[in-house]
Amino acid sequence: MKRADIKRRPLADTVLTALEPESVEYREPDGQGLYFRVKPDGNKSWQLRYKNAAGKWPFHGLGGYPAISGTKARELAAVARKEISNGIYPADKKAAKKAAIATANTKTFLIVAEQWFEFKQSKGLAESSLRKIRTYLDKDILPALGDKLLDDITREDCRKLQQSLEARDAHNVAEKCRSWLNQIFGWAIGCGLTDNDPASRLADIAAAAPPTKQFPHLLEPELPEFLQALRACTSRTPAKTAVWLCLWTASRPGNIREAEWAEFDLDAALWTIPGPKMKVRGRSAHVVPLPRQAVEALRSLRCITGRSRWVFPGNGAVNPFMSENTINTVIANAGFKGRLVGHGSRHTARTLLAEHEWSEDFRKEQTAHAKPGMEGVYDKAQYLPQRRVMMQWYADYLDCLADGMTPAQRANFDSRVNVVEAMK
Repeated sequence: MKRADIKRRPLADTVLTALEPESVEYREPDGQGLYFRVKPDGNKSWQLRYKNAAGKWPFHGLGGYPAISGTKARELAAVARKEISNGIYPADKKAAKKAAIATANTKTFLIVAEQWFEFKQSKGLAESSLRKIRTYLDKDILPALGDKLLDDITREDCRKLQQSLEARDAHNVAEKCRSWLNQIFGWAIGCGLTDNDPASRLADIAAAAPPTKQFPHLLEPELPEFLQALRACTSRTPAKTAVWLCLWTASRPGNIREAEWAEFDLDAALWTIPGPKMKVRGRSAHVVPLPRQAVEALRSLRCITGRSRWVFPGNGAVNPFMSENTINTVIANAGFKGRLVGHGSRHTARTLLAEHEWSEDFRKEQTAHAKPGMEGVYDKAQYLPQRRVMMQWYADYLDCLADGMTPAQRANFDSRVNVVEAMK
């Protein structure tokens, strides 16, 4: 939607979502000094313009959209305007808060946890791992312990945090938070900040987690129905393309959602995922061969999202790329909720390729699984030519399943499995 098409204000949610970026940043007035800012990369946010004590008119950020809705932005603007009328200016308030943090006791759990997080960043931890840590620090750990002095945190405090996570059946999160707590206190002890170690025995009192379940995935007899439903699904093109990439590449949904256009060489039909984005610690960049179908879909998608850094852009700075639920929502819209999830497409690919006796080495390298023991140290083979053949075979096989596989076609596909000549 173009700015010229706006008919009324305050701006409706449909307008906020539909407003298109332009070559330069612009602001649309919502009313009473509130503005909706749209950047060239598609990021959207709210700003309040106000007159400060010096008579100048600065902008004060209220947060990104859609994390901050129109209704919420107007509420925040009303609060800020009231404070301004009482002589409390946003810039001064922000400076005071920053000064308070700077002069706060440097041994609160919050301060130490942030220092530990910066340490983890400096060690080159994968971006996906850092985001996960950041999420659960902000959501669970810091609300429970952040204001406490490091020396004052007790085993009871840590036990209550663990039990609160177990109470919502988040056993995997509890295990990760337990590990991070141990790392934070271990780092603090190593830095000489404390001798307190209240998280060290949490594993001994952890509730038993339910048996681990495999991600829902499809076997070959179920694929024709799903592939036909996905073709007919009316979800938006970027979201559908993300699901197809899950199928065509057997890559992790997280890597697909976070993919950047700079990582793709469509002429060479290659996607190079940087090492820091990979789940396996210390792994170098992972090169993914793209079948013809994926290249064609990405070329079409570039006409839609090519102006963004991200292949699958999200909404604003808070959510710069596609959300975690989008891929599974498309699958649900195709009628397969509970039968398949995005990550399950990796199980589907591994199973089908194994049943047709593709080399285990090729399969493991395609899905970027860590190799055990010394094999992982010495075996650096990427099998790129072989994987290119294998994944084109797989994409063609999926097309044939969707169109209706004949026995003769199946026999032809099986005759080309692991054919060395085809891989040269």
